[in-house]
Amino acid sequence: MPDWLALYYDEPLELTHGEGRHVWDAEGRRYLDFFGGILTTMTAHALPEVTRAISEQAGRILHTSTLYLDRHMVELAERVATLSGIPDARVFFTTSGTEANDAALLLATTHRGSNQVLAMRNSYHGRSFSSVGITGNSAWSPTSLSPLQTLYVHGGVRGRGPWADLSDADFTAACVADLTDMLGQTHGNVAALIAEPVQGVGGFTAPPDGLYAAFKEVLDRHGILWITDEVQTGWGRTGDHFWGWQAHAAAGPPDILTFAKGIGNGMSVGGVVARAEVMNCLGANSISTFGGSPVTMAAGCANLSYLLEHDLQGNARRVGGLLIQRLRAIAAGLPVVREVRGRGLMIGVELAGPDGAPSPRAASLALEHAREAGLLIGKGGREADTLRIAPPLSLTVAEAEEGAELLEGALRRVQSTIGGEQQP
Repeated sequence: MPDWLALYYDEPLELTHGEGRHVWDAEGRRYLDFFGGILTTMTAHALPEVTRAISEQAGRILHTSTLYLDRHMVELAERVATLSGIPDARVFFTTSGTEANDAALLLATTHRGSNQVLAMRNSYHGRSFSSVGITGNSAWSPTSLSPLQTLYVHGGVRGRGPWADLSDADFTAACVADLTDMLGQTHGNVAALIAEPVQGVGGFTAPPDGLYAAFKEVLDRHGILWITDEVQTGWGRTGDHFWGWQAHAAAGPPDILTFAKGIGNGMSVGGVVARAEVMNCLGANSISTFGGSPVTMAAGCANLSYLLEHDLQGNARRVGGLLIQRLRAIAAGLPVVREVRGRGLMIGVELAGPDGAPSPRAASLALEHAREAGLLIGKGGREADTLRIAPPLSLTVAEAEEGAELLEGALRRVQSTIGGEQQP
């Protein structure tokens, strides 16, 4: 394994099986899972409807490639196209969010005849050569080399930066002015703006609702495409909306939407949705050997059906709202917690040292203490100072309360440890 392959915890954890919202390690210890394999186990571990669909399809045929028709792929494409909100939509399936974003960039740059791309500061879009080239979070961008000319726009981080103290309306206006000014200094056509409605790896930060709608009014004047990266925000996780872009819907739907992670509930599924004019712009042949696999498509269909039939978006809104309130009440008595933010079951807890500076050490300690207590959480943020909480969308109220209690204990231990220390 390469040295740069990250593992959580001082003593790495081997997970052997799961059920519902819980997983077990190789030593038989049970954990409440508040991270879902990086927001991928969207509905539940070992969900019978999904595992049955996988097993039944695997017993028939495992692989065909996109050179052949597959009923599950067509069915899932039709459903995703309808749900996307994009008119006359076409869907191309990939195996990951990275590959989906890579395909979206190919479409946008080909359609516009330009390799200039706008991206957000603090963003993350994957690990391929092109997606690294539009990733604004330096901790996840190992090279400055890129096939794209990327221009980074302000607005993805609301709580820090030069405009953090502005009202939401003034913040949006300042970001729009920044975008307009930047476009006035570019050479040639800009192909697209790619943006996560809520920045995932960036620590679950988000702009005020409506910012990307205001951006789109500017983009439309220049013919620039809007790509919404819904790899982490899609399928109702934010509770208020099925897609993250719908918090910015005043200017209409995006031109391109990418998705992955949760739709497969652990299977390797990703994809791109675009209006036909954009999707069909490629002038060369293309296939996907593993995208649209019969097994992963069967899993996706079963998982999407379960999600919709059990209103997991509504559950994310209700249970997530209670969890955020509980965490904010906990944070009120803990100076180590700078901010609790998020919506639905996509919650960030940003930590700081006694001097108010971002504290990656506090986040690392919290991760370890939570694990010791039986709770798995994630970590992110530009300074690796934010806890990321994103349980399966079927989380119950009792499990939310249990998780909040376990996290409170972990944070109190962190407060006790670093309370009098100055952070580097």
